[in-house]
Amino acid sequence: MSGPTEQTIASFDGTELAVHRMGAGRPVVLLHGLFSSAEMNWVRFGHAGKLADAGFEAIMPDLRAHGSSGKPHDPESYPPGVLARDAAALVAALDLDDYDLVGFSLGARTAARAVIEGLSPRRLVLAGMGLEGLAGWSGRSAFFIDAIDRFDEVKRGDPAFMPVSFMKTMKIDRVAARLLLQAVDDTDPAELAKIAMPTMVLCGDKDDDNGSATGLAEALPDGRHVEIPGTHMGSVTEGALGDELVRFLRNSG
Repeated sequence: MSGPTEQTIASFDGTELAVHRMGAGRPVVLLHGLFSSAEMNWVRFGHAGKLADAGFEAIMPDLRAHGSSGKPHDPESYPPGVLARDAAALVAALDLDDYDLVGFSLGARTAARAVIEGLSPRRLVLAGMGLEGLAGWSGRSAFFIDAIDRFDEVKRGDPAFMPVSFMKTMKIDRVAARLLLQAVDDTDPAELAKIAMPTMVLCGDKDDDNGSATGLAEALPDGRHVEIPGTHMGSVTEGALGDELVRFLRNSG
């Protein structure tokens, strides 16, 4: 399997989003996590390749302020719910009709919001996410904003050490990332009733970063919880993640 191709689309406000595509077949839109990228989250550890081998086309945008996508420094470029609006713009730009939607962590938040606000994938995967995580963004956001603000003084042993190290690895634009962190909407549990399609809540067995995955699955109209090995960050490196995506999305029921 050859590597992904890349194209650029303009989002609702003209910000350019890089979109990486691999395979041919049923479209699957995959949204990566905070400070990550399409390549790091989906390509590097083989998940996109497994989907492509199974007859899907993996469509993987770099989120705004991440990867090869635009990183504007204007606060006006980060209205509330901006990432869900970007997801809707991507679906419209690529004229997707019958497709599946997958998100990890921040990508899962984005996928849930996008569905609540009108996207209609056939199947949905919320990975690295729990019930409390969808409604409790303010605390998580404050933690990461603090990490950005103390970026140059964080030492090993500090709770912010790992996210700061990851930001350094990914060469994150901290100005853009800080603005984005303030533009993510919470999801009230009552809104989950709008997520009617079959939904897999896929989470590492040592991942409680975003609360209860089983609680989220139980709160969804058609949810199921699937556990794979790993912590929040570690689960992305597990081959089981790609295997479970293929297994769930292959089911046409």
